[in-house]
Amino acid sequence: MIFLELVLQNFGPYAGRQVINLDPRSEENPRPIILLGGMNGGGKTTLMDAIRLALYGQRAQCSTRGNLSYSDFLTQCVNSKTDPLKDTRIELVFEHIENDELIKYRIVRFWTKNLKDGKDTLGILGDDDTWPVDSLVNIWDEYIENLLPLGISNLFLFDGEQVKELAEQETPPPVVVDAIRGLLGLELADRLAVDLDILVNRKLKEVGNSKDLANLEEIEIRLTQQQEDYQTTGEKLESLKNQVEELEQKQQQAFDKFISEGGKIAAERNQLELQQDTKATEVEQVRQSMCELAADVLPLALIPNLLNQVQAQGEKEFRHQQVQISKDLLIERDQRLLTWLNQGEISTIQVEKIQSFLVQDVDSLYAKTIQIEAPWLLTDDETLSQLDNLIYHLQNTKLSAKEKLAILKNKEEEIHTLERQVQTAAAPEDYTKLRQALETAQNQVVEAKENYETIRRRLTELETIIAKSKKELSDYTVENIKHKNSEHIITSAAKVQETLKIFREKLTLRKLNKLEEEVKNCFLYLLHKSDLVHRITIDTKTFSLSLYDLNGKPVPKHRLSAGEKQLLAIAFLWGLAKVSGHRLPVAIDTPLGRLDSSHRSNLVERYFPSASHQVILLSTDTEIGKKEVETLRENEAITREYLLKYDSASRQTTIQPGYFW
Repeated sequence: MIFLELVLQNFGPYAGRQVINLDPRSEENPRPIILLGGMNGGGKTTLMDAIRLALYGQRAQCSTRGNLSYSDFLTQCVNSKTDPLKDTRIELVFEHIENDELIKYRIVRFWTKNLKDGKDTLGILGDDDTWPVDSLVNIWDEYIENLLPLGISNLFLFDGEQVKELAEQETPPPVVVDAIRGLLGLELADRLAVDLDILVNRKLKEVGNSKDLANLEEIEIRLTQQQEDYQTTGEKLESLKNQVEELEQKQQQAFDKFISEGGKIAAERNQLELQQDTKATEVEQVRQSMCELAADVLPLALIPNLLNQVQAQGEKEFRHQQVQISKDLLIERDQRLLTWLNQGEISTIQVEKIQSFLVQDVDSLYAKTIQIEAPWLLTDDETLSQLDNLIYHLQNTKLSAKEKLAILKNKEEEIHTLERQVQTAAAPEDYTKLRQALETAQNQVVEAKENYETIRRRLTELETIIAKSKKELSDYTVENIKHKNSEHIITSAAKVQETLKIFREKLTLRKLNKLEEEVKNCFLYLLHKSDLVHRITIDTKTFSLSLYDLNGKPVPKHRLSAGEKQLLAIAFLWGLAKVSGHRLPVAIDTPLGRLDSSHRSNLVERYFPSASHQVILLSTDTEIGKKEVETLRENEAITREYLLKYDSASRQTTIQPGYFW
């Protein structure tokens, strides 16, 4: 089965006639994905409702219907800007193979605001879109049940909320349980069991004498009343469940308001003020240590150039002193040499030459060290050493002061943060109101849960009472009503019931074994982590999933991350769709939910292109974002892209080619 075209006319936010080509087969290569982007409130869910409504009409499980009657729901679906006399119309074109032939039908449903008989008008058109197939209109519900049964439609037409609910609950929600039961064929077996009970009771009434019949009718009346009580109690339990959920939401809102308006900070005011005092003491200690640094050599950091100048001048003068001393020593040595030479046999001329050489040699050696300016510092070696130690100590002191300034800055910022927190704390009277509102909401939740538990216990008691009445009815009829013409029916019916019970159990086990393997394979394929789960089992009664590792030990569901839980839920739905044996399109609304980037990538690359031969994705720009859509395009998985453009001023949506990017 393939959806080829969806036409919306004055339906929901879609004004006028708008057409979406859903055919995944392009002229080049078939690509499974039809991608429709739209912001929240832009009409994505309306498209899903339109497909369901076209297929199932009054039986459609539309998300926006709630408890509305079908006529009220249809009236609600009419575009607010539409003339009351103009048609609201939905058309869905699909094709499938029937008796080895390719058949194409166009489902048409139309109505106006002023409904006739509270219903829409259904028409089925054939291949040329001109002649109606009246024979199909009368049996359409039975016909579509053979193609896409309503019971399993949620395996192929589902949304992110359904995945979220399935991921968070220990047992599957009722909509998925119904799909599983339809998939396993359990609905037929249960219906047959009920029909057998009706047949047996009818025969017993026909053959019982007046007294027996009176007793039998009394039991039946009591049983009927008990079943009505059970149904009423069940409805009340469901109502209380909704009430608990609403009160829990109100409790959460009260808690959020308590936090946002400073209630929590007000409760912690004393602790915050104590932290303020502690930080202030620490700041004072840092300031005191900085004062001690300022009382030492730190003020000299204000004249670094003078210190460097003094150090350089001292070293210069000290070197000049050393040079002068060495020059004087050389002159004294030269004088002693000349004295010795004059006492010898060397001539006066030669002595004068030697003397001249020595004078020139000394002058040339010390020519570069002549001091141009007169010394003014007059320092010595010990003083220069003290100056070096002072400068070194000053550098360390500056580093210490810098560190303390950083510490002081951090401490002051912490104090400012604490001051802002204290300032945002609610006033005592406001804190009292917030706390009372929160406590009231909490008490209401506790009371509602207690009522829910009481009704749940009552429902369990009624189940026991009804089972007892049924057994009493069965025992009474078997033991007291004897008739040859009915004995065979009663006995045979009991045997059939037992056989049906065994058949149901074996059918469940056989199909669940296949489903378990398929769900495991799908989960590992999506997860891309083969060592997490080795085996998955499905409970035959609740249909809840149990996971086991390579050692056969259970893997608690709470150990899975939120993303892994969602992938497990999607694998469950995928496995159910595969086991169903129906080759049908898959439509997914808000497909990625709260998945992180790695799990989102697995879903984009592994699930969407493989979920079916036709996959209709309805996404916001934050779910299938720029990165994800580029990945799908690179993998050649997308055939068509549309953007649901919502105008908030006119509250209308138009369908445009292309995606957000």
